Amino acid sequence: MEAKSKKTRAFILLALTAVLWSLGGLLIKKINAHPLAIAGVRSCISAIIILFYIKKPCFTWSLPQLAAAFAYSVTVITFVTANKYTTAANAILIQYTAPIYVALLSGWLLKEKIGLIDWITIAIVFSGMILFFMGDLDTRGTLGNILAAISGLGYGLLPVFMRMQKDGSPIESVLLGNIITSVIGVPFLFSAVPDREGWLYLVFLGIAQLGVPYILYSIALKNATALEASLITAIEPILNPLWVFIFLNEIPGMFSIVGGVIVLAAITFRSVVDLRNGKLTIRQ
Repeated sequence: MEAKSKKTRAFILLALTAVLWSLGGLLIKKINAHPLAIAGVRSCISAIIILFYIKKPCFTWSLPQLAAAFAYSVTVITFVTANKYTTAANAILIQYTAPIYVALLSGWLLKEKIGLIDWITIAIVFSGMILFFMGDLDTRGTLGNILAAISGLGYGLLPVFMRMQKDGSPIESVLLGNIITSVIGVPFLFSAVPDREGWLYLVFLGIAQLGVPYILYSIALKNATALEASLITAIEPILNPLWVFIFLNEIPGMFSIVGGVIVLAAITFRSVVDLRNGKLTIRQ
């Protein structure tokens, strides 16, 4: 009974984590400030929350740890910026192609074999990605999609560099990545200072959308399998554009919707196969 209770609690924490993560697109769009400033302040607040939680971080300053932190920083900066130039649906769904980069980069950097199912999934996902760049898009939309793709690349690099660390800890890499993002982004705050409402959204982003969810996620993984975590948190890319549609009436194009369905289906299927084979991934 106790084991079942712990499992139920873990599922609730994972669902809550996904819901909090999914609020990113909406809140980023609601803040009238430079995207780098938004990323920097959000990460600064998140770093404080995470540091308070882990108390004594273990920084090895190894090349893989620094590379992982840099990959994290690239991910969050380009994701925030992408949300300012394209739809929330495009930003999160294009970023969600990250597992494909993991497969490709693992074969190159970690000498891990890429199987036939990997290549099939890669082909399907990239065919879905092409649809995001079709339709009636202006140059801002195209730039946003490109930034989202870069975010997906950074998203994919993080677990690869984490696997290079013999005793690596994801939370330390995330903490360091948030610090790097803070240093880069906070100075841009002076180019357009947010109003009172904007500051409230920024604080919420740092605490409830980025900092706390990582803590909840790390707690949940103690009593949930990687497969369960992967499937439950996969509701994030579904909820993210939904909130933006409800509160901002932002509707993605038909090509983006079809492309998103293709990407989600392919990645979810590949994650199930990958995780059942014992390959763990890290949520960025």
